[in-house]
Amino acid sequence: MNTEAQYDRAIDNCRDIFLKKTKDYGTSWRVYRTISIVDQIYIKAKRIRTIQEKRNQRIGDDIMSEFKGIVNYAIIGLIQLQLQSEETEELDVKDVDTFYREKAQQAKTLMEDKNHDYGEAWRSMSQESFTDLILAKLLRIKQILINEGKTIMSEGIDANYYDIINYGIFALILIEEGKHATNTSMS
Repeated sequence: MNTEAQYDRAIDNCRDIFLKKTKDYGTSWRVYRTISIVDQIYIKAKRIRTIQEKRNQRIGDDIMSEFKGIVNYAIIGLIQLQLQSEETEELDVKDVDTFYREKAQQAKTLMEDKNHDYGEAWRSMSQESFTDLILAKLLRIKQILINEGKTIMSEGIDANYYDIINYGIFALILIEEGKHATNTSMS
């Protein structure tokens, strides 16, 4: 399977979970401000890092499910940036699916452009590196928020979310290929 097909499969799996949760909970995530979304992603990335370091876990959700959650929260972040509304109106599932697909396609296009220039270097990276890169991107977003959204020469919040999505998808692809672990023995 080529990278584009693997990417589509991983993002479709994440989208399926996202839409099922939207049907269960509605768009309750509309109340999240950027910092709350960043914190949700941070919790998931920090849990992955803790599991990697301790080499065991006590809660059943595996590393794969945490990476899927990271991808989905980053997409929530992008949708929230686009909607920029103080209102927390409920969105129709069909509209949510449209927003999701749009953001996922933009992330995939970025991945294809970077793969062209970097030659899929991510395939040789460790799962720990993806986790650390996601955590670093979150710290960057927090600093941008402290700076009231202003940057001097750096990319904005949206670019960091797109990178987070792609790191999460890369991790999912490598888990699927059996090159990265998805869980550790539970104690």
